[in-house]
Amino acid sequence: MKVMIVEDNFLMRLTIKELLIKLGHEVVSETVNADAALKAFIELKPEAIFLDLILLGKSGLEVLNDIREINKDVKIIVITAIEQEEIDKKLSNKGVDAVICKPFSYKDFKKIVNHVMPCKS
Repeated sequence: MKVMIVEDNFLMRLTIKELLIKLGHEVVSETVNADAALKAFIELKPEAIFLDLILLGKSGLEVLNDIREINKDVKIIVITAIEQEEIDKKLSNKGVDAVICKPFSYKDFKKIVNHVMPCKS
């Protein structure tokens, strides 16, 4: 599956990318802010997005809203250090397919990824 990563932390972005490749997915874009994310999303049309909530400029929640206006079917997995039931509920209502809380284990990451976006190969 073609995947875009929107994460401002270099090490987290690299970790996510390597894990996705290991699971058989193609990372087509890595962006660090909302403007770059929306531009890449429109140009590259990824099938799934890994989206951090805390970004410079617009928040991940604002990016989520913008992306959902463009495409209601793209898979969105939010990655966040914020672990609150209220936020999870809000994200679910906005069409988020899954939430991964930082820090996460490979086992948890793999389970969520395989559930939301199973590799076809």
